[in-house]
Amino acid sequence: MSYTLLSVALLAFYVAWNLGANDVANAMGTSVGSKAVTLKQALIIAGVLEFTGAVLFGHEVTETLATKIANPALFAATPQIFVAGMVTVLISCGVWLQIATSRGLPVSSSHAVVGAIAGFSWVALGVDAIDWSSIKLITIGWILTPLISGAIAALFYSQIKHWILDQPNQVVQLQEWIPWLSTLLLGVFGVIVLPSLTEPLTNFVIEQVGFTIPAYDIPLLTGAVAAVGLTIISWQQLGEKVTTGQTEESTQSPMPNSVERLFGRFQLLSACFVAFAHGSNDVGNAIAPLAAIVYINRTGSVPTDSITIPIWILILGGAGIVGGLAVWGKKVIATIGENIIALQPSSGFCAELATATTILIASRLGLPVSTSHALVGGVVGIGLVQNIKSIKFQTLKGIAAAWLITIPVSAVLSATIFSIARILFL
Repeated sequence: MSYTLLSVALLAFYVAWNLGANDVANAMGTSVGSKAVTLKQALIIAGVLEFTGAVLFGHEVTETLATKIANPALFAATPQIFVAGMVTVLISCGVWLQIATSRGLPVSSSHAVVGAIAGFSWVALGVDAIDWSSIKLITIGWILTPLISGAIAALFYSQIKHWILDQPNQVVQLQEWIPWLSTLLLGVFGVIVLPSLTEPLTNFVIEQVGFTIPAYDIPLLTGAVAAVGLTIISWQQLGEKVTTGQTEESTQSPMPNSVERLFGRFQLLSACFVAFAHGSNDVGNAIAPLAAIVYINRTGSVPTDSITIPIWILILGGAGIVGGLAVWGKKVIATIGENIIALQPSSGFCAELATATTILIASRLGLPVSTSHALVGGVVGIGLVQNIKSIKFQTLKGIAAAWLITIPVSAVLSATIFSIARILFL
């Protein structure tokens, strides 16, 4: 059995590798496209934060995928069937993600995993083995996510364009807006990340110090302090850039560059938060089947509710994501960052902020969403505000086609591989 687990672990690493090559472009694609960071810097930043997010907070999504999509109770008497099915999920997802990445197409790894689980479950035990309510929610999320993100990005960018970029003195306008931009940025991302990060401190204060505080007090205080600090630092940086770059004869020429450079810093910070959140959520797509198999190997039963994810599995998934990003991630980053519309740091910042806001809203409503869908929708929303002719619709056609076929292709792949495996080995 140890050789079987080793083989399954390698398959999970393979899926995580392809997930890193494809999905991490969601966090860094716009930052590279707008020249806020170089490709090398993006790979390093995303690698560190994706790995950290995966290891620290990757267990929740892993539990959901391992126990909720297929009906585990129906597999209780035949755990070996469930194991074989999860192996086929890893193979089919890894193959499909690699195909999409080789063509530079950003696809949803969540949809690939769900489709693959549904495919083998249907073949193994029939249509009742699939949780159709989950599939319905995914379909709703697939339709709504790019629309909502696009609308939010268009709203953000139109306001920034009107109040800052189209004004005769951009620097003065930006100075007035920096506190609001800082609060908006850290508010949106803080709600996603800070409660999880500060939970150990909150528990320590309650249990060890004996001081009862509401769960969100420390995250709110941390976010407020960070927003004030970011505002002060941004004011100083903007003032230094204008002072060193300005001349008496041409007071306007350095201003757009100063404004976009500052937006580049905001965009980089937003990309860092997206990378962390993405690692914590999407690592489950790669390691959920492995976690289920390890559980069955240890207990002899199929997981039906919640499972404990060993830390080595989270590390394996995080390492795979980082490796795939570094080696194969360039194509999808180029597609999102450069091949839909030309991006500036100000527009890239709005696209990423819209992506995070959409994910947050969907999470509150309990809707499963795709980061790929959200970011592409955000970029298109920016293009609609700038000029609809600037959008490269040929690229969008390829992306939409990949989205549309991800669930059925992964389902068919999984069903086919499982059928062959059942004939040969079961």
